[in-house]
Amino acid sequence: MSNKSQEAKTRENSFQNDILDQMQSHGWLLGESKQYNKALALYPEDLISFVQTTQPEQWKKQLSIHPKNPEEALLKTVVRDLSASNKGTLWVLRNLVKDRGAKFSLCTFKPDHGLNPDAIKRYNQNILRVVPELVYSPNNYEGRLDLTLFVNGLPVATLELKSEFKQALDNAKIQYMKDRQPKDPKTKKSEPLLTFKRGALVHFAVSQYNVAMTTHLAGKKTFFLPFDQGTSEGAAGNDSSEAGYPTAYLWNEIFEKDNLLTILGRYIHLEVVEKEQLDGSIVKKETLIFPRYHQWSAVSTLLNSVENEGTGEKYLIQHSAGSGKSNSIAWLSHQLASLHYYSDHQALKKQVGDKVFDSVIVITDRTVLDSQLQDTIYQFDHNEGMIARVNREEANALGRGRSKSSQLAGELKASTSIIIVTIQTFPHVLEAIRKDSTLAGRSFAVIADEAHSSQTGTTARKLREVLMSEKVGSEQLDEDGELASEDILRLSLEARKGSKNISYFAFTATPKGKTLELFGRCPEPDSPASDENKPEAFHVYSMRQAIEEGFILDVLQNYTSYRVAYQLAHQNPDSDHEVDSKKAASKMAKWVRLHPHNIAQKVETIIEHFNSKIKHLLGGEAKAMVVTSSRLEAVRYKLAFEKYVANKGYENVNALVAFSGEVNDPDHPDMAFTEKTMNPNLRGRDMRKAFDTTDYQVMLVANKFQTGFDQPKLIAMYVDKPLKGVECIQTLSRLNRTYQGKDKTFVLDFVNDPEEVLAEFKVYFQTAELAGVSDPNLVFEIMEKLNAVGIYQWVEVENFVEAYNNKRTKQEKLANICKPAVERFSVRYKEATHVLDIARAELEKAKAENNDKKIKFAENSVKNAKEARDIIEVFKKDLISFCRYYEFSSQIVDFDDFDLEKLSIFAKHLHPLLRFDVLQDDIDLSDVAMTHYRLHEQREANLELGYKVGEEPKSYLAPTKESSGATPKDAQTELLNEIISRMNDLFVEDGLTEGDMVNYANTIAGKVSENDTVMDQLRNNTKEQAMLGAFPESINDAVIQSMGAHESMAMKVLSNEFVAKGFAELMFDVLMKGLSKNGLTPQP
Repeated sequence: MSNKSQEAKTRENSFQNDILDQMQSHGWLLGESKQYNKALALYPEDLISFVQTTQPEQWKKQLSIHPKNPEEALLKTVVRDLSASNKGTLWVLRNLVKDRGAKFSLCTFKPDHGLNPDAIKRYNQNILRVVPELVYSPNNYEGRLDLTLFVNGLPVATLELKSEFKQALDNAKIQYMKDRQPKDPKTKKSEPLLTFKRGALVHFAVSQYNVAMTTHLAGKKTFFLPFDQGTSEGAAGNDSSEAGYPTAYLWNEIFEKDNLLTILGRYIHLEVVEKEQLDGSIVKKETLIFPRYHQWSAVSTLLNSVENEGTGEKYLIQHSAGSGKSNSIAWLSHQLASLHYYSDHQALKKQVGDKVFDSVIVITDRTVLDSQLQDTIYQFDHNEGMIARVNREEANALGRGRSKSSQLAGELKASTSIIIVTIQTFPHVLEAIRKDSTLAGRSFAVIADEAHSSQTGTTARKLREVLMSEKVGSEQLDEDGELASEDILRLSLEARKGSKNISYFAFTATPKGKTLELFGRCPEPDSPASDENKPEAFHVYSMRQAIEEGFILDVLQNYTSYRVAYQLAHQNPDSDHEVDSKKAASKMAKWVRLHPHNIAQKVETIIEHFNSKIKHLLGGEAKAMVVTSSRLEAVRYKLAFEKYVANKGYENVNALVAFSGEVNDPDHPDMAFTEKTMNPNLRGRDMRKAFDTTDYQVMLVANKFQTGFDQPKLIAMYVDKPLKGVECIQTLSRLNRTYQGKDKTFVLDFVNDPEEVLAEFKVYFQTAELAGVSDPNLVFEIMEKLNAVGIYQWVEVENFVEAYNNKRTKQEKLANICKPAVERFSVRYKEATHVLDIARAELEKAKAENNDKKIKFAENSVKNAKEARDIIEVFKKDLISFCRYYEFSSQIVDFDDFDLEKLSIFAKHLHPLLRFDVLQDDIDLSDVAMTHYRLHEQREANLELGYKVGEEPKSYLAPTKESSGATPKDAQTELLNEIISRMNDLFVEDGLTEGDMVNYANTIAGKVSENDTVMDQLRNNTKEQAMLGAFPESINDAVIQSMGAHESMAMKVLSNEFVAKGFAELMFDVLMKGLSKNGLTPQP
């Protein structure tokens, strides 16, 4: 052997010895290869010793049954169960091995509590042994496993070690694939230690820097999963450690006695999936699931925190798509349900041995996740009746007419360990608890899957309110046995603060700002949240790590943006009249989107791209999704899709369309479109299952299947819908699921700016963080603003709340209490509108007379009249702003303010009663025609999610801001023809269409609006004055910045003084009037 080989061996031995030293210091025994039975794949000495020590009575039975060779008989019985196709190592560890009258347990798992000394003693008698350099093969193969781990003589794990000084982790993987095969390549005989289910449960490839694992050795087909912690930057791999090896967590944490035995008893499970083949046969695939590091870390850390802190806390778990969230929730649910206190908690009046939670309620965010999540949890169903599903099907199965509420009440009263409901079913939880006083005061764990504040915050507060009702003793009830109004208000205030009876575990890949503020934890928990003490997630598995580890794909790698350019014309300008500029532009943008030519051109692009780039991938099984902006668009896309495919004679390009309800198309007044009528070939099949077959290749969606839909064969997405925030991430992430042969994805986007999409993804690429925290004192500002308007009197608020909290109050009484406020609102709005109409008429008259003095006076009258009406309009918006912001902020801050609570109740019920008695302008577009249209590819790019040198290294979530209420918006009017033609007057040049000009205006207006100084000048000056300030220069700067994408237009603005001046005036009008938020310009 060469010196280099000796050196490499020495280094690997040194690594191995360091691991052995640390494992022995944690209670592991050191074994010898010669004590191992190769044929049985057991360490017999430990197995027999454990049985004799922990189960003497059963051993006596064994001696009576097999007096001559009891040890050999026991080993034979164990091997029988290890080798059985329906059992194996995991089964033997968890169940009794039986031989005639003798029954043996081969592993004792940690008891749920410490009240039984005998159980603790048996647990401590488990024998954990590590054997280095194990010669394992009974087939005369001399290969050695670096480390093999045994529990009571049963093999549970093997390790192949590689020193990074000479070899990398991949060398260990290759060694497993080539030299550690479950069947000996020469003799074709099985290797029991390496056989799936029969032998060791998991196999680790380990270096000083990285760890990978597999539960199924299969030669070249062996698939390893990363088993790294992840770095502090959210990347794959492990951080360097001054205290030891970066991979020391494997033997110091995972192989620690309590942790390893818990993984064996409560994590590993056999997943069985039955899949129908093309010939109709059913193939069963078995997979042994071992937790990835972040899954084990999240669940174990949560459990330890609950043990130390008790109930009543909140935990936000930010785990990316591809994290195995369903399994994490299942493991957490199962272990929370059986969690008992190991120490006393006086504040909670809990003692050692008390159950922590009476029930664990798992809430899924969408119905589609219900069955997926439930099926995962059922993998751990060790006890009959441990898990209950609460949905329509289960209720019907239990008896006709049985409601979800009654079903829930039964499960809650029976303290069913795990109760699974959808977010749609969760209100029935509240109803069931309300109706049954015996449930109040119990402890619950609430696990929210894909938790977003839109529903989780409010439902969480309501659940606390219901469960706390028992706190009010019977002496506080009135003579009719009901709570007084003041007590109900106090309960509601208490519920906003939180309940020590309820713990929340919120899982999401994409937390919104509100979610972080509601469920996140401050680094300094004893100090209030602030910009220096921002709430953050309890545990994170980042999008970056999931992508780098290969669990999901980067969907921004092949991102192609398209540009739609069009020109409109007014065919009957003589009949033109003034309309609301913003509404007209918005309606025109929608008209363009639904225009048959627009949809037809996009459908052609989609189908031709799919045919040439996508269809042949994945062996011809590749799928695509088209995301539309509305149900009507989805319908027209489907009609255009079928027409184009038929005209071209294409085969195997079949589309499903998904939308809710019934759609009426003005172009087809005699027809009503539904999913059923538009998808006749479904024939009653579930849409997800049908889409998975070769019957369909494309799915057209309108607000469906954009979240919670897993179709790994989805490779392309065609986006014709504006996407922002969480919706942008969730929609495009439908593409990120991995599949054999799928190494890239395609996005064709007709609407969104690629840079804006990239910015949205960067927020969640590593760890979502808040830019700052919300100011809870804004609720007082909005309340004072509402009170000052004089629409309601405080005595009306008091009377309403008193009546509202009385169960016997009828609706008519509540309506009558609100009536004076409703009438004041209506009268003042009508009067203000009437005065405004008169003032505007006087202004028009003054302009006609060209009387400057009258014009100035009339303009002032219009301004005052409008301000008076604005106050009324803004009041209604402020009512709902107050309700929303108070609902949110009161769960973060303890206001302890009865008046806030009363106004919240009153405002929520007054708001829908306030209506503006005005006719909506019906903007007639029948004379508008599309004269030019062009759809062309703008650019294809790989949008890089990583951070570049010099780039701000973090994108942040904005905190929740309501300011001090709403602000009035001035509706501007303009001739419809003028809106269409103004840009044509500036750019009269071959090759430039109306659409080009609209797009350019968007770009420049957006850039100028970012300049706060300029925008302040525009707001406070006339157009003429603004032209003398920094405004023209800011336009030039924006034009120069945009030259790369709009060079021809930029040169025209920069070189032609007339065009520059006209363009500046147009920009002024665009920015100040806000022509449109959809088609012509963003709101500054």
